[in-house]
Amino acid sequence: MAEADAAIDGEGAAVGLDFQPGGEGAGGDGDVVLGAEVDGTGSSAGPAGEVVDEIRAMGSEAVANGDDVSDYEGAGRLIQTAIDTYGTIDVLVNNAGILRDRMLVNMTIDEWDAVIKVHLRGTFAPTRHAVEYWRNRTKAGETNDARIINTTSPSGIYGNVGQTNYGAAKAGIAAFTVIAAMELERYGVTVNAIAPAALTRMTENLGMGAAQAEKKPEEFDPFDPANIAPIVVWLGSPESKDITGRVFNVQGDHISVAEGWVAGPGADKGDRWDPAELGKVVPDLVAKAAPNANMGGRRK
Repeated sequence: MAEADAAIDGEGAAVGLDFQPGGEGAGGDGDVVLGAEVDGTGSSAGPAGEVVDEIRAMGSEAVANGDDVSDYEGAGRLIQTAIDTYGTIDVLVNNAGILRDRMLVNMTIDEWDAVIKVHLRGTFAPTRHAVEYWRNRTKAGETNDARIINTTSPSGIYGNVGQTNYGAAKAGIAAFTVIAAMELERYGVTVNAIAPAALTRMTENLGMGAAQAEKKPEEFDPFDPANIAPIVVWLGSPESKDITGRVFNVQGDHISVAEGWVAGPGADKGDRWDPAELGKVVPDLVAKAAPNANMGGRRK
């Protein structure tokens, strides 16, 4: 695949070294700016710094950026770091996130706000700065072949008990992806999202670790975060130029397209409905409708 300059924020280290466009199996060369922490906050040490060292050891270039991507100015500095260091930015991977799982009746406003800020602001802010750069290039008569890859979740597009804050944020990112794809096509930018399932620093306390512990060393590990990397690398490549506005489920060796909301069974009256009439209409429509999908994206 072709050379690309990419910015990756959040849990970039956890989804595997192959996230970088020139990584093993990707071919070509790539330059990477890594945001450091699982929650999008900054530090050039830790996992991001370690991945930078590994990428450099492979012969490519990488730097770690220490800004908080949920801070608008900090996100701008992340994008500017890529432009200043490598001359441009071709790919943005928005992957910052935190968990504050709680049943709704016990959730605090701080737990709600923290998750919404990191996930939604942490996706919007870097994207906003990157697309301004790409739009300015278009206005100057230049062309773009750019990519944005966002990170949603099965919790957001299918629903999971105990995660109203996280699920709402991730559902918002899925909708953001679809709408941004419509808006940015004119600038030569595609926008897609992944809904991954893997064992990372964020999910190691959710039961995946126990399942992984039962795996024999020689067996394929469906929870290895490196399994997520190939689809991200491909979505960041020139080959994906005709794919935009899509969300992909990814776990282990399985990839599928997440199909969005569609209008199901309906009824028309030709006039305004009276609430007293709906007791006969709505239950019938729901009975005809397909059930909601489970966390695996399959109909219950």
